[in-house]
Amino acid sequence: MFTTAATAPAVPTPELEIAAALDEVAPLSGLPLEDRLWLVRHGQECVANAGDVLFEEGAPAEQMVILLKGEIHVRRQHGGPASFFIGRTAQMTGVLPFSRMKSYGGQGIAVSPLWALLVPRSVFPAMLEAIPTMAQRVVSTLLDRVREVTRIEQQAEKLAALGKLAGNLAHELNNPASAAQRASASLVTALHENRRNRFRLVNLCLKEGQIHAIEAWERKVLTRPPASSTQQAGTAAMLAAEESMRDWLKKVGSESAAEIAPPLAEQGITAADLDELCETLTPTEAEISLQFFARFLRASRAADALVHSTARIFDLIEAVKSYSNMDRAPILEIGVPAGLEATLQMFGNRLGRVVVERDYEPDLPAISAYGAELNQVWTALIENALDAMGNEGRMRLACRLEGEMILVEIWDCGPGIPLELQERIFEPFFSTKPPERGLGLGLDQAMRIVRKHRGHIGVESQPGSTCFRVRLPLHQFQAY
Repeated sequence: MFTTAATAPAVPTPELEIAAALDEVAPLSGLPLEDRLWLVRHGQECVANAGDVLFEEGAPAEQMVILLKGEIHVRRQHGGPASFFIGRTAQMTGVLPFSRMKSYGGQGIAVSPLWALLVPRSVFPAMLEAIPTMAQRVVSTLLDRVREVTRIEQQAEKLAALGKLAGNLAHELNNPASAAQRASASLVTALHENRRNRFRLVNLCLKEGQIHAIEAWERKVLTRPPASSTQQAGTAAMLAAEESMRDWLKKVGSESAAEIAPPLAEQGITAADLDELCETLTPTEAEISLQFFARFLRASRAADALVHSTARIFDLIEAVKSYSNMDRAPILEIGVPAGLEATLQMFGNRLGRVVVERDYEPDLPAISAYGAELNQVWTALIENALDAMGNEGRMRLACRLEGEMILVEIWDCGPGIPLELQERIFEPFFSTKPPERGLGLGLDQAMRIVRKHRGHIGVESQPGSTCFRVRLPLHQFQAY
């Protein structure tokens, strides 16, 4: 019920003036004057100031609220700052006849000076008898309210899903973007250092035989796979190789051993290779040549890292386009396994400790479907599986032909869904998650989409094993 913040005005408004204001309320428009006066005489006029809390979440709802002036925002305790419902001037809200509403779904706050007429639940039978047209007016208002609340909840669910998708994508893009940034910085540094080094290299005035010897030596070591890419190269072995390079360079009087040694060791160059180079060059000539060569190695690896990082970014962009079916017609010939894979990429940052098993039947036929909407189904099911497992364990995705339908199974090793809840998990607004983590519309939306495609969705669960099964017909043009 309304709190003491909403009180009767100090000077009651004349009945005819309230009745005139009721005629401006959309659901009551055209109601005869005597019927509006009945509401005035059996209701309670109240006023409140902006910022007043009118009712608390969970408080009993005992009155029909006819808003004559002002605006009420209803917010859920765990729903964030966004309003769950907004009641405005000339609207009829609160508990209504035929409504199953027992309590308020959120905290109601007046956001502007409020003037309202409250009609208690106790007079509803008498009201419907005295004003026969109220039944139709109330039912129309109820239907509008259900549609609006459902739309708001679905929009909130979509925004929450979009936020998660954006977070996952940002995390996935951050890794290659950071690698590209580091590689670019390393490449610029190597190029600048070699620019300064070129005069020393020219001043060596190497003979043609020495130049050919250096080229042959570089070709030989470049044909080897980098030591850092071989399975045998552990951290200790790499450190030992780097220390060996550093010792050799110090023996010949090099002042840049710390800079030269790491890239040479990564390339798998040994002290014996350096001794071979010194058969043609003096120690000074060898050091200057090695400086240039080491910077070339660093620049090459930086360029390779740039190529791989940007390729990964483009792969992620393509995955997002595939996931959202951007720039494509709504109804597509799609491959279901491709949709599952695109959805998995959106959850890449949550799969670090998850073993994903894929069991896709080869050469599955494509189906005609709303691709973006089907991906919403895979998103809801995969996200639920990851939540159930705590982002750790084994998840299995299977896709195969079953008669004239494609069967998709998504298994997880979570704690399972209690038997008494399995029949309710597809109900709208029902959720086993805490209020701040879900609105309970994910599986309801998934079921709606699957039914739109004339398919079926079901669940089988026991402790340690839960499987959602989606069946989609191969030929479903008639579904549209």
